Amino acid sequence: MDPLSDLLRVVRLDGAFFYAVEAREPWCIETLGAKELTPRIMPGADHLISYHILTSGRCFGGRIGEEQVELVAGDVIVFPHGDPHVMSSGPRLSPDIRLKTPARYLETVTLGKSGPPDTTFVCGFLGCDRQPFNPLLAALPRRMHMRGISSAWLGNFTTQVTEESQLGRAGSDTVLTRLAEVMFIEVVRRYLQELSPGQTGWLAGLRDEVVSRVLALLHNQPSRDWTLEELAKEAASSRSNVAKRFTELVGQPPMQYLTQWRMQVAANLLAQSGTKVAAVASQVGYDSEAAFSRAFKKATGLAPGAWRDGRHTTPA
Repeated sequence: MDPLSDLLRVVRLDGAFFYAVEAREPWCIETLGAKELTPRIMPGADHLISYHILTSGRCFGGRIGEEQVELVAGDVIVFPHGDPHVMSSGPRLSPDIRLKTPARYLETVTLGKSGPPDTTFVCGFLGCDRQPFNPLLAALPRRMHMRGISSAWLGNFTTQVTEESQLGRAGSDTVLTRLAEVMFIEVVRRYLQELSPGQTGWLAGLRDEVVSRVLALLHNQPSRDWTLEELAKEAASSRSNVAKRFTELVGQPPMQYLTQWRMQVAANLLAQSGTKVAAVASQVGYDSEAAFSRAFKKATGLAPGAWRDGRHTTPA
């Protein structure tokens, strides 16, 4: 089991939204936070990850109130927590535009003076679940800037986005979502590779030999009645070492992580299927529907049926 792939599946990356920007200096634009944009862009999404992919020229970007970083063609900047942010032609310009939500795919936003653009970029959003448990989001910084990450596939990416958005072929929504997923996964991979040795968090756990084994075990068999002794044996380590390293890196003991992960798996099953609550309970390790319902309500504030009613989607 690859825990990262498993997590990305269960937190339901979905619903890509793209639009193009053409800009000529000087320009500076402020983008609203995900909480304000979600009802307009993806009303059914729990959370929006926002990003920009620079296709030509140069610009600056960053969270409002913080120093902006310079981007050149091929760079990607991602705001995993959906923070309000600024994109501009210079690092200290004041925003002169607060962007209203453009039309999905087809609209091109023009900024600055008239004439051929100095800079072009693709803006996008990707929906995912934040609740009840998304340890990946918690492990990511507020801003991620990756240089040259799209250089190898930038041409194909922008060509496909344009073609899929304009031609309206069958399955275009799915293709566009998959393109956004690939971009986001590449950013996460690069961030994982560049983590400093002393850094902690869920992704840091994936780099640790013992913790990564334990995470794989828990993700592969969330319904199993695991004990710390069993996890240690399967991970070829001692009970004390598993408890210590897992808690240090992931931020919570293995059994607490398992409980929260079970709730996320259950939430995904409830949202995307008509499986009975008792069957969902069994799939995540609960013999009693009542015990599962109590645990689920404690984690989410809602009974399983109410969660399903609020989150139900048609399976892809």
